Amino acid sequence: MERLALEEVKCAAQLLAVEDALYVIGGKWKLRIVIAIMTGYNRFNELQRAIKGISARVLSAELKSLELNGLVKREVKADSTPVIVEYLPTEYARTLRPMITVLSEWGLIHKGRITGKVKSGS
Repeated sequence: MERLALEEVKCAAQLLAVEDALYVIGGKWKLRIVIAIMTGYNRFNELQRAIKGISARVLSAELKSLELNGLVKREVKADSTPVIVEYLPTEYARTLRPMITVLSEWGLIHKGRITGKVKSGS
């Protein structure tokens, strides 16, 4: 009985941690934006072109949210004409790399399974 209670506590803690993570990077666009920024798309129009289907309004809102959560840094270069605004990944955003790699690998395996083209190691 005591072991069951301990497992329930561990499960609840894990669910809360995942819920917190999904609050920051969940949804249709946030993780895609972080990945695009980490791969070198740093200007607003570059991001909008790289992330198919995202509207300017949604991209702007998501960038603000990512900035508030410390994953993206907005850098304004006012000394150039025209003014250049870039979105750069923070060191904190780079901590997502291992999770992105694992998620990407799992996505490839899953796609192979549902299309009938199973990859090795699955």
